[in-house]
Amino acid sequence: MRMRHHGSFLEHLITKIKRRVNKYQGRKTGLALGGGAVLGAAHIGVLKALEESDVTIDFLSGTSIGAFIGAFYAFGKSPQDIERLVTNLNWLDISKFSVSKFGLLSNEGLGELIKEELGDVSFSDANIPLAIVATDIIKGEKIVLREGKIIPAVMASTCIPGIFQPINHEGRLLVDGGIVENVPTSMLREMGANYIIGVDLTTTHLQTKPEDILGVLLNTFDIAFKYQTIIQMSDADVIIKLDMSNFNLVDTKQIPELIKQGHHDTSQLFQKNSLKRTRQRS
Repeated sequence: MRMRHHGSFLEHLITKIKRRVNKYQGRKTGLALGGGAVLGAAHIGVLKALEESDVTIDFLSGTSIGAFIGAFYAFGKSPQDIERLVTNLNWLDISKFSVSKFGLLSNEGLGELIKEELGDVSFSDANIPLAIVATDIIKGEKIVLREGKIIPAVMASTCIPGIFQPINHEGRLLVDGGIVENVPTSMLREMGANYIIGVDLTTTHLQTKPEDILGVLLNTFDIAFKYQTIIQMSDADVIIKLDMSNFNLVDTKQIPELIKQGHHDTSQLFQKNSLKRTRQRS
């Protein structure tokens, strides 16, 4: 488990120097998949388009639904595999009613799904180095998880406060990572990336009238995330800002169209900017 705090001027200068050095050592691409509840299905379309554009992902990071999608991709699942997995999912598939005073539901079902598909895997088993962001709800700190078991890390990062009960992990009480960094670009250069792509699900999303407590909470977080995401993604070389204006945060029936939208927007961006490159991973 690793944490990263705001760096000093010296640290920022060192980062810029490292970035220039890395340009002469070959591109290493890091992909940051952001949070956004059901909108996260669009990440699958993004991954399809990146593969079609011959963009090799050398490092992955994810927050909330981005951690969920990113974990499957990091462990060798193709975008098509992930699409088949999530197309028929609904909230009841990944949650259970809880008697905890800290949350209405438990996301144990999510952990069970990951175990069924990937096994009880650890970060060190991943095909692509992976970082997952969660929030320490007691200390208010960003927690970057890069070691240990994958399942509790993804469960923590997707734990919407007030809905899901927090995850007790290694002595910390962890909840959704979107509270501290919704598009987690900050750790990718530390992991070794010198070219960063961030996928933003929230800044183009328009709120709709909530129909229940879940909708109220998701709208609240979505509004807050929009403003911090713009600032936090300043470190990215490319921002894939998906058009989520016609979608809501909770309806899983939108998943096929979300995947299509993610694919369309990413393909358009990469064709426009000619950001293709040859696969290099050995």
